[in-house]
Amino acid sequence: MKKKILSVLGTRPEAIKMAPLILEIAKHPDCFDNIVCVTAQHREMLDQVLDIFNIIPDYDLNIMQPKQTLSGVMGEILSGLDSVIAKSRPDIILVHGDTITSFAAALSAFFHQIPVGHVEACLRSGNKLSPFPEEMARTLTGSIADLHFAPTKLNAENLYKSGITKNVYITGNTVIDALLSIVRDGYSFKNNDLCGIDFQTKKTILITIHRRENLGEPMKNILTAIKRLALKYENDIRFIYPVHKNPVVAECAAKILGGLGNVYLIGPLDVEDMHNLINISYFVITDSGGLQEEAPALGKPVLVCRTETERPEAVDAGTVKIVWADEENIYNEAVSLLENTDEYKRMSRAVNPYGDGRASKRIVEILAAADQAKYVYIPKENPFLEIIADINRDIDAKIEDAQNFGKLRDKEMHRQFSLYEAEIQKKDIVIDELRRNNAALISTHQDTLSSKKFRLAHMIALTAKNPLKIFLWPMWIFKLLTR
Repeated sequence: MKKKILSVLGTRPEAIKMAPLILEIAKHPDCFDNIVCVTAQHREMLDQVLDIFNIIPDYDLNIMQPKQTLSGVMGEILSGLDSVIAKSRPDIILVHGDTITSFAAALSAFFHQIPVGHVEACLRSGNKLSPFPEEMARTLTGSIADLHFAPTKLNAENLYKSGITKNVYITGNTVIDALLSIVRDGYSFKNNDLCGIDFQTKKTILITIHRRENLGEPMKNILTAIKRLALKYENDIRFIYPVHKNPVVAECAAKILGGLGNVYLIGPLDVEDMHNLINISYFVITDSGGLQEEAPALGKPVLVCRTETERPEAVDAGTVKIVWADEENIYNEAVSLLENTDEYKRMSRAVNPYGDGRASKRIVEILAAADQAKYVYIPKENPFLEIIADINRDIDAKIEDAQNFGKLRDKEMHRQFSLYEAEIQKKDIVIDELRRNNAALISTHQDTLSSKKFRLAHMIALTAKNPLKIFLWPMWIFKLLTR
């Protein structure tokens, strides 16, 4: 019996990464009913991706509104999916990544008691406010999901650490599938602003800055650094910035970078133009999540203008560097890549950690239950966890050593104290003996003194009776003093 698979997506990044999987599912009509629902959390940018991959949705909630809020988007999706699920009756619902669409679709599936498959599961930055709201959207989606398709081992470990240990699979990232199907040599750009550029004459640096957490002062710092770079390399480097539709972003970009001859402020690009522009760029300056995966796959260094990333694998591999929203740091790291050939080679030749372009095939195999065991995550075979275990054992050993040392120290202190007490007791005995001896001497002295006082009184009495006795006094005094 065929499985009904409902894929729900709503933004441009989701469409890029879900398109290869939807197309792979469509290759197996005997196994699956392939149903696609778009929420249109993004509208124009979403439609561009669907057109390029020739995907026609079965359901379109069309929720996008001017100045829409996160809670408004959430409510519209939950309401719209009720009827979609009632009509399509899926066996499983697939969601992707960390958007409000993903979280809302997973929550709706839970309300209808339908299993959820989470594509690009388990990424974590460790900071619930960065990226916002994506970090919590992905975490909450993961807590609902029944099947977890992790791009890397590190992502799978994140789930295990959170207590989710069943149905965790390592598949690679579907964005590499999409990228490899789109990028090609000799590509001709469709965007009018790009068509007239001779990319052979200058190096190109691609810029994408748009995240909520960078709005305001952080964005000013980032764009000011880029302005300084543009002025320094006015005749040598071209900067291309496809500006996000957010009016706050567009206004800031125009104010700081507008009027610079070697900076091209253009509109958003479709996925085909964007991926091919990455391919011919020298490196990328971005705060995007997806570009941290896409650019390394094409051998392009990435400077990430954020404080942390939920994709640390690329940082560990050396192809991505976190430069924060710090003007001086961004400027200095960009200059280093432009002027230090060894540094550029080191970053551009780093191994891409996100897969081989076969993630969609692996996920379809798992959905078909054909070969699930091949991709299941087994933590005991993971050297990372073994290293952690070794570290924990080493820490435990050091704690035990410290405790033993403490016991020995306490024992030695007790021995020293006992010796000290014994010395005090000896001194007390000596003092007592001295006191007794002194008391005896005092007593003897007192007795002698009393005796002499008595003799003196007797001498006085005798003399009083017989005054002639006065002549005996020298002899009596001598005897009294010499006794």
